Amino acid sequence: MTDPDPFPNAALPSRRQLLGAVAAAALVPSSAKARNRTVSRDRWDVIVVGAGVFGAWAAWNLQRRGKRVLLADAWGVGHNRSSSGGETRLIRTEYAGNALYTRWAWESLAEWHALGRRHEARLFHKTGALYLYPQDSAQIDRSIAMQRALGIPIDRLAAPHMAKRWPQIDFSGIAVGVMQPTMGALMARNSVQALVGDFVKAGGSFRQFAIDPPRGSLSVLDTVTGTGGEALRAEQFVFACGPWLPKLFPDVVGSRIVPTRQDVFFFAPAPGDVRFDGAHLPAWVDVSSKDLHYGFPDIEARGFKIALDAHGPRFDPDGSDRRITDQALADVRAYLAHRFPDLARRPLADSRVCQYENTDNGHLLIDRHPAWANAWIVGGGSGHGFKHGPAVGRYVADLALGTGAAVPDLMLAAHRPHG
Repeated sequence: MTDPDPFPNAALPSRRQLLGAVAAAALVPSSAKARNRTVSRDRWDVIVVGAGVFGAWAAWNLQRRGKRVLLADAWGVGHNRSSSGGETRLIRTEYAGNALYTRWAWESLAEWHALGRRHEARLFHKTGALYLYPQDSAQIDRSIAMQRALGIPIDRLAAPHMAKRWPQIDFSGIAVGVMQPTMGALMARNSVQALVGDFVKAGGSFRQFAIDPPRGSLSVLDTVTGTGGEALRAEQFVFACGPWLPKLFPDVVGSRIVPTRQDVFFFAPAPGDVRFDGAHLPAWVDVSSKDLHYGFPDIEARGFKIALDAHGPRFDPDGSDRRITDQALADVRAYLAHRFPDLARRPLADSRVCQYENTDNGHLLIDRHPAWANAWIVGGGSGHGFKHGPAVGRYVADLALGTGAAVPDLMLAAHRPHG
């Protein structure tokens, strides 16, 4: 079903009229907007706010269970300021023995494969995922044993073996590697857009719609109001708004999620040098580096990607410019000189500034809103959440429909506000 025509039996407004209307709306006080609020005649079973990876998979799963679902996003699916925008995201099952995230990543991989098959598109590149550890440990043993028990292919590699297999990497300071040959790179924006396309094709609705922070005095939430004054009604709501969650729910989420600035770099290998493409180099995570560098081989001719997992400074996803700094570029070149020396002086082919929305304890935050029994908050995924999208969507649908049990580590009570 489409939204009713706001201009029935009328000529379409001109560009000048539209610009005038926008300018006039910007001058309307918020109190006047509230008085002039229009409430949609439609009432949805579920409105999912946020069309990133968590919101898209939640909407998909809820729709497949017979719910009438509206998926809304302020800027569009996979937009470049979202945590699900951009190109590549790592999928790996090496989680230092954490059973939940290991299992969720493994289960999600099958659904990512299915999405790619539906679209006959390469949404996943099986480059393998290589973890580099400075020393061996019992924790690595436990993690490998857990993955093998789940049927996940995994190899433990000594530094001399890795140096022979990947001579383009300097393995000094590395004692052991954990290689996951069936893992690799998910194409982030393309995957989310493909999934939302499936959702709409199957009868779901998508709308570009920016909401004000929800308010209500009852134990249930009835509507969400857009910045233009229109209100949308639903039986249940899922807010999967990434780094915007603290702005929407300052009292509930607040400093439990702090968006941080993260710089990403793409370097151009030498002409004809295939050593750094996906056929000759895995995606990798260097646990030995102070800032936990990680990266991807040259995929789809974008360049060799490298980033830091260490949390950057606080970052406003709305008002901050997204330009890398000279110091950040110098720092990453210094790391390349140590670990990937043949790339240290290669040209910077591209760069982007994104954000993490990690929580205070590193876990995802998925829980019912404490005041509204029919509203769910889903976030905290940046840094490691994208890969889990299918499992998170299924988990959220189970919670919303009352068919699943909550995981204590993911609940609001497990997250303490920052001091």
